[in-house]
Amino acid sequence: MKPQRRGVRVQILRIGTTVGFMLAAGACAEPPPGATETIDPDAIRPFTVDVPGEVLADLNDRLERTRLPDQIPGTGWAYGTDGAYLAELLEYWRDDFDWRAHERELNAFDHFKTVIDGVDLHFIHQRSPNPDATPLLLIHGWPGSVFEFTEIIDRLTEPESGGGDARDAFHLVIPSLPGFGFSDAPAETGWGPERMADAFATLMDRLGYETYGVQGGDWGGIIGRSLAGNYPGNVMGFHTNFVLGGPSPGIDPDAGVTDEERALRAERVEAFAEGSAYQEIQGTKPQSLGVGLNDSPAGLAAWIVEKFHGWSDNDGHVEDAFTKDQLLANITLYWVTGSITSSARIYYEFRHAPTRRPVSYVSVPTAGAVFPKEIYFTPRAWAESRYNIVRWTEMPRGGHFAALEEPDLLVDDVRAFFGELRGRR
Repeated sequence: MKPQRRGVRVQILRIGTTVGFMLAAGACAEPPPGATETIDPDAIRPFTVDVPGEVLADLNDRLERTRLPDQIPGTGWAYGTDGAYLAELLEYWRDDFDWRAHERELNAFDHFKTVIDGVDLHFIHQRSPNPDATPLLLIHGWPGSVFEFTEIIDRLTEPESGGGDARDAFHLVIPSLPGFGFSDAPAETGWGPERMADAFATLMDRLGYETYGVQGGDWGGIIGRSLAGNYPGNVMGFHTNFVLGGPSPGIDPDAGVTDEERALRAERVEAFAEGSAYQEIQGTKPQSLGVGLNDSPAGLAAWIVEKFHGWSDNDGHVEDAFTKDQLLANITLYWVTGSITSSARIYYEFRHAPTRRPVSYVSVPTAGAVFPKEIYFTPRAWAESRYNIVRWTEMPRGGHFAALEEPDLLVDDVRAFFGELRGRR
């Protein structure tokens, strides 16, 4: 049984990139008209997910008035999100999906906010009952959110509850990236992965963690690489399910690469060849795209579910990998926070914000968890030229969203890696 949370309940609503806060009824006295709430920038403030009812009513109204485009018969997902599946998903979203149930799921964990580098950052801080647990920073990507980790939080903080060893426990810190979900949208340019990594290093320091592990996929893997490379005295180990890196310059790219690895890399390149247009749009003109996605829940769902379909390990149907509720919990989080445009800007910043401290090699111990349907595949020899690889696990199944698709495989590998670092395995 989770302990009851205490403190101020905060509701959050972002309209475009403006965030409004409302103190929930009964939490404390309402400020007088015209008064401005003062936030101590260094304070760590309790936070509760509580989306205003009018936001959900507006969502339902927009779903009622959806106007879907035509589709050439028999084309399925070839041109983008399949119209028949989208119509089915939208009907479920309108008639059967229960956002309040997913709020309760989120609120079973301990949420906080704190201001770092001018951004009010949201994070889950779930401590293990084991006081000697290893601090671990979990970092999501796009189009993901903290929802990705709901299947693994209890398994990592309380391993003994599932038959595991209490010595494999972790204290978890799970931030929403700046501009994503319940974190504020940055009000200035320059918020690329390196700056986010610096913000997360500040967060871990503010929470009192001098040394800690890092785990991440997608942008979480890129941000995690910056953390591990620039804060080697603090990061004890880096576990990633998104290993990126090319061959060392001047070295034969085929040196040390097996035939199986070449075949998998070629297969992944071919599979992703017609799935990368989103990077060009979000990396150049995210604001134009964001107008449509922020105004239409159907458009938002189509844009996001296409990625979950194309990047997961499935037999042609996205629900081979995820339930409708898992898909819609994540999509609804983007909708109710109005964060799809600000989240897409990370692609623009990655291209345009100069890297001040580029990382050529990660010296801290690194584990690569390689899922066969990940959008990129990096051969181990290439990875070893960029990271201090001490563990390399080729998974039997799974894709880009490892924590949701294959939570058991991911948890087992994270436990094993950090157990090795602690000398227990």
